[in-house]
Amino acid sequence: MLVAGLLVGIALPQLARVMAPAIVPFIAVMLCLAALREGPLAAMPRRDALPRTLLAAVTLQCLLPLSVGGLLWALGWMGHPLAVAAVLAMAASPITGSPGLAAMSGADVGASLRQLSLGTALLPLTAAPVFALLPIFPDPAALLGAVGRLLVIVLLAGGLAALLRRAVPRLAAPQTRPALDGAMALAMALVVIGLMSEIGPGLIHTPGLLARTFLFAVGLYLFQSLGAWLATRRALPAGEAATTAIAAGNRNLALFLTAVPPEVFAPLMVFVGCYQIPMYLTPFLVARLTRG
Repeated sequence: MLVAGLLVGIALPQLARVMAPAIVPFIAVMLCLAALREGPLAAMPRRDALPRTLLAAVTLQCLLPLSVGGLLWALGWMGHPLAVAAVLAMAASPITGSPGLAAMSGADVGASLRQLSLGTALLPLTAAPVFALLPIFPDPAALLGAVGRLLVIVLLAGGLAALLRRAVPRLAAPQTRPALDGAMALAMALVVIGLMSEIGPGLIHTPGLLARTFLFAVGLYLFQSLGAWLATRRALPAGEAATTAIAAGNRNLALFLTAVPPEVFAPLMVFVGCYQIPMYLTPFLVARLTRG
């Protein structure tokens, strides 16, 4: 279903543009389904897990992009659009579909919810020093507004899940999980259609640029995911190490749409579409990692 969503978004760019306004509602649906599956309190960091969840968020969203951005700046490459895209992608919080990907990958969904909620809450603090490094002039108020809206969506989705679990106790039963996993897969397959609008035209008009951007996006994704897995697989339980790899590679770059000037972000939309492809193949990668 995830691959089908990617292919539809590529093959039907007009449909992708029509689907774009539905991205936010589908985000809310995915979060609600994840909270239904695990319970709404699963998004709250546990006391014993808080230090490592906090360390992972700060490392992935601040220390890593600052290190890579500093290297690119020293080499004089920071003015290249793909360099900006790489630093922005690393500075973003995990995508809202991370719990769904964790469920499909056999990883720890509760840990994924905690990484999502804490990473989103910390984003204004972790992104500020990264933005200072970039050759753009983002609006801090716009970033705060975007993060605030996402946090409201997280809270509303969790609240609705709590009400549904109380009103329909069967939704909390273990035998309901496969149905919820299927619904999350369907929601993710639909939401990605709206993010792929530039890939189809790129295949026709600028195939060379599209190919280079795609290879760069895949390399960046693997650098983050595999790096996080190798760094945590011996220190954390396997399920939690897998969720850290998922959070590292699956970044909510689209959240910066409202914080970065349109003339800066427009050239990056091809990268945004290309980056969705390895992200939506995450269950295949993580399954191979955990088996190995």
